[in-house]
Amino acid sequence: MPFEFAAADAPSVPVYIIADGDPDGVLGGLPASTRAWATANGFTGAIGQALTWADGDGAVAGALIGYGTPAARARGRFHLAAGAAKLPEGTYHLATDLPADVAEVEVLGWALMGYTFARYRDLTPRAVGLKAPAGVDADRILAMVQGEVLTRDLINTPAADMGPADLEQAARDLAGANGASINVTVGEDLIAQNFPMIHAVGRAAETAPRLIDMRWGETGPKLTLVGKGVCFDTGGLNLKPGSSMGLMKKDMGGSATVLGLAHMIMALKLPVQLRVLIPAVENSVAGNAFRPQDILTSRKGLTVEINNTDAEGRLVLADALTYADEDAPDLVISMATLTGAARVAVGPDIAPFYVTDDTMAASLSGAAQAAADPVWQMPFYEHYEAMLDPGIADLDNAPKGGFAGSITAALFLRRFVGTDTRYAHFDIYGWQPAAAPARPKGGVGQGARAILAALPDLLNL
Repeated sequence: MPFEFAAADAPSVPVYIIADGDPDGVLGGLPASTRAWATANGFTGAIGQALTWADGDGAVAGALIGYGTPAARARGRFHLAAGAAKLPEGTYHLATDLPADVAEVEVLGWALMGYTFARYRDLTPRAVGLKAPAGVDADRILAMVQGEVLTRDLINTPAADMGPADLEQAARDLAGANGASINVTVGEDLIAQNFPMIHAVGRAAETAPRLIDMRWGETGPKLTLVGKGVCFDTGGLNLKPGSSMGLMKKDMGGSATVLGLAHMIMALKLPVQLRVLIPAVENSVAGNAFRPQDILTSRKGLTVEINNTDAEGRLVLADALTYADEDAPDLVISMATLTGAARVAVGPDIAPFYVTDDTMAASLSGAAQAAADPVWQMPFYEHYEAMLDPGIADLDNAPKGGFAGSITAALFLRRFVGTDTRYAHFDIYGWQPAAAPARPKGGVGQGARAILAALPDLLNL
């Protein structure tokens, strides 16, 4: 779904943004005939309402989009998109001013409104174009749209066409488009180069496991993004039930999200040394699959007892995080569809995150709110470290009891990052379970825009 803003000199239809009850008097400033038309059609300014009127030749002359009340807006996101989706095809411009930060979010939603996943079926979106409003950074919005589209397309693609080799190709395409370098370690070379847990998790699959390592930028602080790339998760020998396996094409959502974020960073030419690490595997069932009660030795030298082969994401991330830390980065961020416990805690719409210092937490939380990309801080709760102790190895990959699953997974990952390394971990869902404005049902990015907005604070850019 390529999106471009309409040319500034293109003919366009004015769109008036009307809050519920019209407290700003926008509707009152329009001609009496327009007000009468709105009344006759029951237009109140509620979110999701849209109304057009014609000129003397029958062409669309103007449009109203409902913006709701502050209370109604607090219950959702991308309110203009809710109404714009109902407009007839054409090119539009906003005739009502919005604060710059609000306009950026609403215009982003308008742009994402047209997203369709059309790889397997002709789903040409309706052409409801928009001119970039004055005061918004059009290049930034386009970068965010393109990054989000990349993320959604990768997640939505089924595992038959998005296995480890396909994910590698997607990373190579992104690197090639942006002048980044890329190195990939595949199959038995993972053992030779000391990535034993990535190899163990992926060795039973038909397509060999691999570690993707992309680098871009030569100056500035070092930012390393690590994304879980489990392209399909059967659960391994601890086989998932069918009801839990149905969405497992999205278990590479962390890798899809860091690739989308990487696109945003590179497109905007942020002054950072960017590195993206993706352990890309399938967790499959075969005679050589890793087993419950196996004890694996990680790249860091820590031993891990396998008490559930379905807790595989943290294993591949552990080797990747250790490798990331060896490069002395200024900031490491991991993103993964890691635990069902995170969904129980905060639902599908919020990305819980963990950070090693409160300054980072404040930056991410504030940026997320401004970017309409909701996140919520969870604790690296030290008292739960004991849950990770299996007695016969350094770590347990799946503590028993069912309590604090997202927290213990985050604590597990933190063991593979140096104590002096600034680290953030996002336990994302990566899936929109029901259609919402600018977000059709299917794959979706979470946390990427919040991170992008927070980077100037996080890295003193």
